[in-house]
Amino acid sequence: MESYSILMSVYAKEQAAYFKESIHSMLAQSVCTDDFVIVCDGPLNEALDQVINEITTQYPALFQIIRLPENQGLGNALREGLSYCKHDLIARMDSDDISVKDRCKWQLQAFEEQKADIVGGNIEEFTTDIEHPKAKRQVPQTDRQIKAFAKRRNPFNHPTVMFRKSSVEAAGGYLECRYFEDYYLWARMLHQGMTGYNIQKTLVYMRTNAGMYERRGSFSYALLGFSARYKIHKIGFSSTADFLISAGGQVVMSIIPVKIRTYFYGKFLRK
Repeated sequence: MESYSILMSVYAKEQAAYFKESIHSMLAQSVCTDDFVIVCDGPLNEALDQVINEITTQYPALFQIIRLPENQGLGNALREGLSYCKHDLIARMDSDDISVKDRCKWQLQAFEEQKADIVGGNIEEFTTDIEHPKAKRQVPQTDRQIKAFAKRRNPFNHPTVMFRKSSVEAAGGYLECRYFEDYYLWARMLHQGMTGYNIQKTLVYMRTNAGMYERRGSFSYALLGFSARYKIHKIGFSSTADFLISAGGQVVMSIIPVKIRTYFYGKFLRK
């Protein structure tokens, strides 16, 4: 199978225990990497630095630790880290989630079979124990389904994605689009004719908490979602109707009470 890099970003507010668990879920993959890039998005706290010291001592040839002098946000951190990845295939991973052990094996197989530029999969959300997930976000499988879905909603679960570095760079890489950097990137890639595929299996257990849906309820979040969808419309990927429906839905979801928002996500946007 083709070799791959792992790209992760971490910042000071992350929990050290979750960070360590996330890293070890990628070290335990059934098909291992030889290149693990971690971007420290600004100065970290002592506990996070201790995790980094431990893993780099244990695996001195495996990790590349990139330290940014100040917090720049996920998109800029990933854009910086991308340039350090040694391989064309790159597996994204968030610093508080847990990958299943065959995740990367399944994705490498899919790259061989589907000739895709982006391969993702489903996530299951959990709070404390992956044995008791709270919800599942299932994404469309084929390139045709993905392109149709992406007109209005993000067609990939970002923490599950493995992509071709060359294809991402050809589309301009991660650009500033706060909270929606990945969606904006996928839209540009798909608009340029690049191919997507989603494995219909859970690849990552995504850690959530009670505040996740609350954080999506501010006016500023609504504006950011509106802006992201306008950018996607402006490049010609989505129609005016797609833009108005998706942006309008984003605004409504952001201003309704948190209890109703939580119910809506659980009932209609998750399984």
